[in-house]
Amino acid sequence: MSLETLVKISEAVGRRPEELARARNQGQKVVGWLGYNIPEELIHALGLIPVRLGTGGDGKLVEVGSRYISSKNCVYTRNLVGLFAENTDPYIQNSDLIALDSTCLQLYRVGEIIHYYFNINTLTLGVPRNFFLPEAKKYFQAELEEFAGKLEGFAGKKLDAKSLSESIKLFNGIREKIKNIYKFQSEDSPVITWSEVYNVVHAGYYLDREQYSAYLSELLQELEEKHRNRNIDIEEEEARVLLAGSSIPPGDNKIIKIIEDLGGRIVGDDLWTGILPYLGIDIQESSIKGLADAYLKRVPHGALPYLDLNTDKRLQNLRESIKSNNARGIIYYTLRYCDPYTFKAGETKDVVKQDDVTLLEIHTEYAGSDFEAIRTRVGAFLEMLRSGI
Repeated sequence: MSLETLVKISEAVGRRPEELARARNQGQKVVGWLGYNIPEELIHALGLIPVRLGTGGDGKLVEVGSRYISSKNCVYTRNLVGLFAENTDPYIQNSDLIALDSTCLQLYRVGEIIHYYFNINTLTLGVPRNFFLPEAKKYFQAELEEFAGKLEGFAGKKLDAKSLSESIKLFNGIREKIKNIYKFQSEDSPVITWSEVYNVVHAGYYLDREQYSAYLSELLQELEEKHRNRNIDIEEEEARVLLAGSSIPPGDNKIIKIIEDLGGRIVGDDLWTGILPYLGIDIQESSIKGLADAYLKRVPHGALPYLDLNTDKRLQNLRESIKSNNARGIIYYTLRYCDPYTFKAGETKDVVKQDDVTLLEIHTEYAGSDFEAIRTRVGAFLEMLRSGI
């Protein structure tokens, strides 16, 4: 069953670079951002246009990026530097300011590199490593206040409570809609696939946020109608897989293609380029303090250290996702030199064993040289899931 709203969203993404160029010609400013803890609400409330940047999967760009940043950095960050070096990405071309946070220290390094080599205007938001401590809240609030002040100077206007409240309401709505859309893809005989939902999430990187929210509402309505009228055909030996680990940004399709070509079914993810940014954000007040508190309490990024496995929200969320999506196995996808997620593969495997869930770690880069080796391993893993071993 084709979904008309998906076509509309795809067409809107195709038009977006031209729309951004027109908006800039009319005096509006675009803030391209990278990271995990940048509050888009703040950018939007100042009348700036937020665009989330970053693609992956391009070995050529990794090679280009390696001319400027160490080859010991993860392939995603080298791919990013390559994007800025070549400067052909329309969203980078249309960004007047690049905002980054220091959640992932390799992305923080990207900010330094692009500012030094390409003279790009950057703004960095500091993020505490021990995010769960009271001192961290004080530090992050101070960092966010300074970040907001510099954004105000860039925007040429002061942040007002009414605009911030309206932006928070808009983004809260987007988060709820995304979470509701995700529920449909894990159903039996789904009316939308995980890959389609993932593309919808990535469309939200670029589209005007009010327009995006309207598309999400339209998509939810269409999904609910098709869900009611669907024919249920349960596949008893379905290999239901949840994707976790490092980022899988737009363009990095290798592991997704392998799983789907081999007949596996992705039923959810635990990725900071997927569902994670929409989880656990509860903004209690329309203020910088309210934003700071909410963003520190969300499901944390794997790059942040946390040693108590029993209270780690990242692992708790992963276990809840396994249960809610009825996943039979996890493919834990890590990129070469993405040290935080690579080092946490072992503890993640130990934790999910409690739920009798098997984990397969795939450690790779963007080159295609290991495609067949990964395909063989994933094929054996999917067959094991189907047979119930």
